[in-house]
Amino acid sequence: MRTYSATASDAEESREWFVVDATGKTLGRLATQIANVLKGKHKPIYTPSMDCGDFVIVVNADKVKVTGHKLDQKIYYRYSGYPGGLGEISLRDQLKDHPDRVIQSAVLGMLNRNRLRRQLIKKLKVYAGPQHPHDAQQPKPFPLV
Repeated sequence: MRTYSATASDAEESREWFVVDATGKTLGRLATQIANVLKGKHKPIYTPSMDCGDFVIVVNADKVKVTGHKLDQKIYYRYSGYPGGLGEISLRDQLKDHPDRVIQSAVLGMLNRNRLRRQLIKKLKVYAGPQHPHDAQQPKPFPLV
């Protein structure tokens, strides 16, 4: 019996759009499930070296839940490249100002660190509110575990 490897045409014709409501979902658990859909691990044609995954739309990103004291203890850093250019923001402030970046960052941390990572993260669309501009793609609700 030969091992099956998906081709680019197989992956393209099986690509779907899913919508996920983040209301009340724990951030880390949500991020792992979204990462698995982006990679395509939920499909029988999954091939680790290819982009076999689907598009994911996340709505209500501002209503995501975190456990413990992470709201005040988790810090996001960014560096401008200049001396004294290190900026930091807590998770509480990041959720208030840019809730889409919180989920984007969590999912990015769950993906493999290789060239495929940049391609996969482009298929993630995150929106703070309940509205999204992807109705033409007819996204299906993804049943999260």
